[in-house]
Amino acid sequence: MLKIDGKLIASELRDKLKKEVSILKSKYNTIPGLTVILVGEDPASKIYVKNKEKFALEVGLNSEVIRYPKSVEEKIVLDKINQLNNNSKVSGILVQLPLPKHIDKKKVIETILPTKDVDGFHPVNVGNLSLGYDSVVPCTPLGCYLLIKKFEKNLNGKKAVVVGRSNLNGKPMTQLLLKENCTVTITHSKTIDLKGECLKGDIIIAAVGIPKLVKGDWVKKGAIVIDVGINKTENGIVGDVDFEEVSKVAKAITPVPGGVGPMTIACLLNNTVECFKKAQSK
Repeated sequence: MLKIDGKLIASELRDKLKKEVSILKSKYNTIPGLTVILVGEDPASKIYVKNKEKFALEVGLNSEVIRYPKSVEEKIVLDKINQLNNNSKVSGILVQLPLPKHIDKKKVIETILPTKDVDGFHPVNVGNLSLGYDSVVPCTPLGCYLLIKKFEKNLNGKKAVVVGRSNLNGKPMTQLLLKENCTVTITHSKTIDLKGECLKGDIIIAAVGIPKLVKGDWVKKGAIVIDVGINKTENGIVGDVDFEEVSKVAKAITPVPGGVGPMTIACLLNNTVECFKKAQSK
């Protein structure tokens, strides 16, 4: 069994981006800029944003965090997004989720220009991805995809099982695997015989938010298992996969923490650089 080191692979991607940003700076005399909007005091969101800022600066991006109290009016956030849409120094805009209930998430996402939507959540980017067109790909599925490709270059004809059908992970992950000519099964909470479906998978991506759901006898020998889950338990942070059991049968598996998480942030930086390059080439 090979433990897929997401920290190492994310570090390699950041090193590549750092070199690319340096080249872009020489070419255009400016650098990509990432602006994150954080509303409220959610502890997990604050940690994510802090890490995003740290790594953005590490690769040489302009990094800005705009903080609002939880009580901020929706209009203020939307006005700020429109301002950032019109700012040529801002290549990427990210509004940290979750948002307070009085702010319409859908409206916020749709206000961000698709060309600056580094989360890949705008309906235009979602549509382009599903149609197989060029699009900004959501960061976590992109990170999972890069981890899989690191260890399995040719995915033609592979059977992939995606556990979870969320707009953030399951659905975009499915589109990425289809583009690689995988046969993809999407499973979810209403799936009959989830274990039986998982046993068919050459690749399993678990993104459902249930601690240690995927057991050792759910996975066929030699499968690649990507664990997107981050679940707080009495015994600390665990994934959606029972790592101890599954690692005995899988060919390769991501740990939690230290697997998909670091790749999510590295892919956010990658998306920011890609948005910058497209803006410069217009």
